[in-house]
Amino acid sequence: MRWIALLTVGIALAGCNPQASKDLAEIKATQAEILKRLTSIEDGQKKLQAAAPARAARTDEDYDKQYTIAIADSPVRGKATAPVTIVEFSDFQCPFCARANPIVEDVLKKYPNQVNYVFKHFPLAFHGAARPAAMASMAAQEQGKFWEMHEVLFANQATLDAAKMEDYAKQAGLDLARFKRDLEAKKAEYDKRIDAELALGQSVDVRGTPTLYVGGKKVRIRTVEGMSAMVDEQLKKGS
Repeated sequence: MRWIALLTVGIALAGCNPQASKDLAEIKATQAEILKRLTSIEDGQKKLQAAAPARAARTDEDYDKQYTIAIADSPVRGKATAPVTIVEFSDFQCPFCARANPIVEDVLKKYPNQVNYVFKHFPLAFHGAARPAAMASMAAQEQGKFWEMHEVLFANQATLDAAKMEDYAKQAGLDLARFKRDLEAKKAEYDKRIDAELALGQSVDVRGTPTLYVGGKKVRIRTVEGMSAMVDEQLKKGS
């Protein structure tokens, strides 16, 4: 074993020390403890490797499957007549969703007339601020300012507490009195809509956020190049 060889070299080198005879017992004891820990780590790695195929089988996805996802009342960016639609199930508190935003933005810029983008709410249960943030964005949508609020919320992802929402509404250019009124009066409506989008996400095999679809197919390679290849494929089919 490579670890044992390295430890043996260590003993030989220590023997060059004038105090080796005094310290050798301590060195051997220390190395024995290290070897014990390394052996335990190696055993753990073997168990993980043995379990890996089973985990891969459980999480395997069919990226060729095409889903039908209703737009309904979801906010849309881009031309309604665009032949290719990107749908994203997202969570305002999810850091990976924040990282996906500039990728989607670049794809939209690359295909200004051929692609539009639909945002679906999928607040995860362990993100306590995600659902209230989703509701705040819905109140912003009432004023035609969803995308402005979308940007503000993701820019302030680390502080999405309720006390900040009014400040974020101001930054998004909202009528604050109406924003507060809609949040209170339409809470049940917003809750129902979020639950419906969560159910929709589950029906199309959303397993986490962000989950993106191009032309109804799940995005496997979440890069501008990967998504562009999917867009080009869809455009080719439609030509």
